[in-house]
Amino acid sequence: MDESVEALLGSDGPFTREVPGFVPRAVQQAMAAAVAAAIDERHALIAEAGTGTGKTFAYLVPALVSGKRIIVSTGTKALQDQLFHRDLPRVRSVLGARLSTALLKGRANYLCLHRLDQVRKDGRLASREEVAQLGTIHAWSTRTASGDRAELADVPEDSPLWPRVTSTTDNCLGSECPLFAECFVVRARRAAQEADLVVVNHHLLFADLAIKQEGFGEILPGAQAFILDEAHQIPELAGQFFSISLGMRQLTELAQDALAECAGVSGALALLQPAIDPLMPALRRLRLELERLPAKGAFALIERDAAAMQELEGLRELLGALADALERHAERSRGLASVHERTLGFAARLAHLLDSSARDAVHWYELTPHGFTLHATPLDLAGPLRELREQSHAAWIFTSATLSVDRQFGHFARQLGLDDPHTLLLDSPFDYASQALAWLPTGLPEPADPTYTDRVVEAVLPVLEASNGRAFLLFTSHRALRRAAERLEGCVPYPLFVQGTAPRHRLLEGFRASGNGVLLGAASFWEGVDVAGEALSVVVIDKLPFAAPDDPVLVARLDALREAGLNAFTEWQVPNAVIALKQGVGRLIRDIHDRGVLVLCDPRLTGKGYGKAFLASLPPMPRTRRVEEVVAFFAEPS
Repeated sequence: MDESVEALLGSDGPFTREVPGFVPRAVQQAMAAAVAAAIDERHALIAEAGTGTGKTFAYLVPALVSGKRIIVSTGTKALQDQLFHRDLPRVRSVLGARLSTALLKGRANYLCLHRLDQVRKDGRLASREEVAQLGTIHAWSTRTASGDRAELADVPEDSPLWPRVTSTTDNCLGSECPLFAECFVVRARRAAQEADLVVVNHHLLFADLAIKQEGFGEILPGAQAFILDEAHQIPELAGQFFSISLGMRQLTELAQDALAECAGVSGALALLQPAIDPLMPALRRLRLELERLPAKGAFALIERDAAAMQELEGLRELLGALADALERHAERSRGLASVHERTLGFAARLAHLLDSSARDAVHWYELTPHGFTLHATPLDLAGPLRELREQSHAAWIFTSATLSVDRQFGHFARQLGLDDPHTLLLDSPFDYASQALAWLPTGLPEPADPTYTDRVVEAVLPVLEASNGRAFLLFTSHRALRRAAERLEGCVPYPLFVQGTAPRHRLLEGFRASGNGVLLGAASFWEGVDVAGEALSVVVIDKLPFAAPDDPVLVARLDALREAGLNAFTEWQVPNAVIALKQGVGRLIRDIHDRGVLVLCDPRLTGKGYGKAFLASLPPMPRTRRVEEVVAFFAEPS
């Protein structure tokens, strides 16, 4: 196709003619041109595209007309499905693009026929419900073409059966699996390797790029461009994938799989059971010892607890003994050989995690109600990320509505090791001057004040009355959320939708349908939630979203910045909080017909010098300190 990407998306282009409701936008055309140049010249581009820019079409059009092999990565599986099943077919159809596309998810999304067979032979199931679910999964396995568990709505996502009938890198037998030829993961990956454009998600992308932890080596070979949407998530996700981790779940599965593999080898159970059986009680004892500690903390807290360290050392010895026992039988079956390799790998990982003397990583732990995980997370991700990009010899395009701080990209670029990227900052085409109003209430105490949440609720009651509900109340902590819910219960005549009382998608469905609901949410509602139209007309943010000060990785990073002579607060905490705030604010105005009020309660916005960085990063909407202006805004005809 000879037309430029700007012309394709312009007033005389095919999208204007063929896509109902399509409006040509100069900002969309500018982004498409920048993406086309990045793909053509194989350089790095950071593009912030405000809400309403049409950034999905702005990167899909140049990707599809480039003739290059492209990987598009999204922040979540939901966005990945939307992109592949809705946006991509529409753009392909308009362009008449004859190229192959593929959708690829992580291996845990695909049924493992070998493990299903093992569970059916093993027969040990916890309930009648699991027995029925196993029958449903087996029946589905005989007719599914993809093995993607998203097809099977009859078995809940959180069923304990799914981990037993899907594979992990640790327990997959690879090409030596007896059912390798029928493997759904292999089929999906072959389709992806042969496709011109592959849609993945960030978790899968980094699992493959960073440490090949998904198995079978590189599954995204030869890409000439990587386009990462919702790229503001990348720094945190990269930290997860460059981490070394080991948890109770992995070790429990190791013990279960070792026993299962014994079943198929004559005499193996009698010989190996003495080495396998002590693992589970040891894990339970260790979890009990860790009960005294905070839910998340530096590994140093465990090191100071003699009893916990004794249990950890005991666990290391048990893994060594199991590895020795398995070594003598590894040649008897591929399954036992695989369990032996995993045991050796886990033993080496545990030894690394117990050695917290390394200066380039922070060693920490986290507890769940019935488990624990140990981590070693690199302090600096810029180096490994830079190395990944250089090895790929590809274009790297990072886009999101929230990448800049005070209209500068330095913070994001530094975290990713982008030394001299091309940048593009495109403001939203929405008319914030007439569509929105920001209210900064007066008279609220400092956020640390014990009465703060109560006072916030009191302050927003007249706004909820003026707007007739139709509000999101976003909180930085679950404690504040619960307190606000208690105060509002029975106090407002609007249906309340409170995070934690139902699954996220159900709360959103109920909120949209209600017409006058009030939704109270914490972290997961600050981004990726799209409620266009009159159902949402108020977004209240209780506090500036600074990261929790008890996060051991954050504490170590801040200490490292201070040791380097930098101001950790202004260099790290403020920029990250600005980007998080922009995500929350972005829930309010979702299309050109929306009108709404943003309520920013935190008095530090006007009382502290750093408040200016937050205010300068917000969309250009008028601000007021008077609630009367908010009431008048809602009284105006829309």
